[in-house]
Amino acid sequence: MISASDMYTTRMELDDLDFTDDLTLLSHTQQQMQEKTNSVAAASAAVGLNIHKGKSKILRYNTGCTNRITLDGEDLEDVKTSTYLGSIIDEQGGSDADMKARIGKTRAAYLQLRNIWNSKQLSTNTKVRIFNTNIKTVLLYGAETWRTTKAIIQKIQAFIDGCLRKILWIQSLKVRKHWTAISI
Repeated sequence: MISASDMYTTRMELDDLDFTDDLTLLSHTQQQMQEKTNSVAAASAAVGLNIHKGKSKILRYNTGCTNRITLDGEDLEDVKTSTYLGSIIDEQGGSDADMKARIGKTRAAYLQLRNIWNSKQLSTNTKVRIFNTNIKTVLLYGAETWRTTKAIIQKIQAFIDGCLRKILWIQSLKVRKHWTAISI
């Protein structure tokens, strides 16, 4: 067990990410990845489970090594991007692809609520609360894992500003000065 005083001196590394029937293995070397793959396959087989080779992918991050990872003698497919729990991971470790996909999903959610945004019966505060709870949550899902650059922040802010301009019927580009009046 690690005490609070040890937390700053002990280096802990994440080996894998597990969620229900999804598993992501992390390693520094090809040999280590092959050993982990073999170990998971053996442990799975011992309890009657099989790893679906067609769904198993290899995503290499920041490496020049191209040695194949195999499972039961078959090469696993190398990919440039992968989706894990709704977030896109790419070989550069960037967040651009995931952010663009999030904006696309958010735009679809926003358009589904068009009748709410155009309603004359709902107050502006109600519309903004609906925006914050139903639209921003879609947009920012997984954002805590993004490598936040100035460009990403600007794109997210521009998208939010555009949505709010339409909701608030504001023609000017300066949405932020209206925020304080409605506490966004």
